[in-house]
Amino acid sequence: MAVARAVFKVGLLLFVPGALLGQATGTSGRATPSGASVSTSRSSSDTDQPALQHRNPRYKIQRDDVLSLSFPLSSEFDQSVTVQPDGYVNLQGVGSLYIQGMTVPEAVEAFEQAYSKILHDPIVAVDLTDFQKPFFVVSGQVAKPGQYDLRYDITVSQAIAIAGGFTPEAKTQILLYHRVSEDWVEVKKLNLKDILHGKNVSEDTQMQPGDMIFVPEKFITSFRKYVPYSIGMYASPQALIN
Repeated sequence: MAVARAVFKVGLLLFVPGALLGQATGTSGRATPSGASVSTSRSSSDTDQPALQHRNPRYKIQRDDVLSLSFPLSSEFDQSVTVQPDGYVNLQGVGSLYIQGMTVPEAVEAFEQAYSKILHDPIVAVDLTDFQKPFFVVSGQVAKPGQYDLRYDITVSQAIAIAGGFTPEAKTQILLYHRVSEDWVEVKKLNLKDILHGKNVSEDTQMQPGDMIFVPEKFITSFRKYVPYSIGMYASPQALIN
């Protein structure tokens, strides 16, 4: 059985907080997708389809993350900072700096540049001490829909079991949403009935941080691969189904 798959562009963030489909990705989520992700370039050649990007992108700093800054040569500036809701951190001696969406190496460079105004060739070591934990979401016709911690490697069928399993009204052909960039989301249609009966078990996809499973009702018979979006998918997950 072939797995139905689509990649489409969305206008708003798919999930909250930090884009539940995302980090998955760091800017929009925290974790890194195991497969190829896509570029967020705004050029005209890239707006119609995603472009391949490097595997395993670095974690990107998000709101409420906590970073420890240490200065080997100027310990009086050692400090712990929390990313504010607007993406800024308040730095001792140099004021505010926007770091949301940066990787830790990028933040190190930004901190060193900021402190170069008051220190000669500053060296800054940065540790990410608190950050958004990986999670996944299961919605629709399951016993316990909601957000769950992704503490270890699990598959789609295991994620549904964690959410209490299917309700009697559930359709076993489910939709898996995975954000691959700020603008693009990959959608897979999986037949869990076959998988649970030992068929096509290789299609039991491994969950990635920020992924969402939507379990439709039985009366829903098909889904649209490509649709225009003006609202977030989390607010209207049935936008893909007829």
